[in-house]
Amino acid sequence: MSVTTTDPDNLLPEGLEDMLPARAAAVTQAMRAVLETMDRHGYDRVRPPMLEFERSLAGRMDGIATRRMFRFVDPASLRTLALRSDITPQIGRIAATGLAHAPRPLRLCYGGEVAMIRADQLDPARQRLQLGAELIGSDTVEAASEIVELAIEALRAAGVGDISVDFTMPDLVDRLAETAMPLRGEDREAVRRELDSKDAGGLKAVEGGTAYLPLLYAAGPFDDAMRRMQEIDASNVLDTRLDGLRRIAARVGDRARLTLDPSERHGFEYQSWFGFTVYAEGARGALGRGGTYTLAGSDENATGFSLYMEPILEALGKKSEGREQLFLPLGHDRAAAASLREQGWRTVAALSDTDDPSVLECTHTLDESGKTRPV
Repeated sequence: MSVTTTDPDNLLPEGLEDMLPARAAAVTQAMRAVLETMDRHGYDRVRPPMLEFERSLAGRMDGIATRRMFRFVDPASLRTLALRSDITPQIGRIAATGLAHAPRPLRLCYGGEVAMIRADQLDPARQRLQLGAELIGSDTVEAASEIVELAIEALRAAGVGDISVDFTMPDLVDRLAETAMPLRGEDREAVRRELDSKDAGGLKAVEGGTAYLPLLYAAGPFDDAMRRMQEIDASNVLDTRLDGLRRIAARVGDRARLTLDPSERHGFEYQSWFGFTVYAEGARGALGRGGTYTLAGSDENATGFSLYMEPILEALGKKSEGREQLFLPLGHDRAAAASLREQGWRTVAALSDTDDPSVLECTHTLDESGKTRPV
């Protein structure tokens, strides 16, 4: 029976798509590599549910917007449920409840689907596969360094190369506004907004905003940007933060290109003194983000990151396309085939003598002697 896509019942909602075999295989392979890397570094995997009470998801971290979540009333409890748009708050709930008495620092990792009511302007997808790791109970340079290094290693294990990491300082305005560059409470958000839009004229229009103009020009390659930040920080209120960034950069070394955009806040709704974004050649957008934050309710400090599969596949490019596949003709040597599968081969067995290895997208075939040869 043929099915046409002109039937509205056969169409998917905007921002959702089926993942067909080749892409699903690439996702599975990359996801396995990322999660295995986290496991080797002592991060235990947890699997929170897709649905939770809205208040629980919204209350674990500052900046979580329930308006981005699908919400409905639970007929059992008559309370509002929400479909998660970010797994990180769920990890915070697990740490504060089921693992409240586990030794700290607590290392957890995860992988699962998230959904949003509206897509991001830069990404039309409303369903994404999110992978990540959280180090809970520590807010140190060592913890931040471990998390950045782990993100890079996990991506490299998945086959991603040419990685760059952009550091940021999410609470920079608040830190400077306290003493070094004073701002009234109502002006802080205005300064943040103009820095976000890179609007020099808008900054000048805000009372006290002119002092923040140099931050617009402080972004760039890490060493150059750090020199500019040192010049801006005449009163040395950022000494510990800048020193922390240098130490993290030293740990990363030459495994990734490093840049600094000190006032960047896009995607950093709940991070505190340190944040980072990961990019790679071939991907149009960010592969993921991370940084330091505080869990509401338990007030525990934590550091972590989230990666997203779609840009990872973009970065992999042709490396994620296709697999070697071995055709097994009728009457083949079953012991030889089993041995080859143990070695990592993927096999497709003929069901009739008319099966064609080329049509079945096989790259090799098993001959009568039990050897493989190209199709």
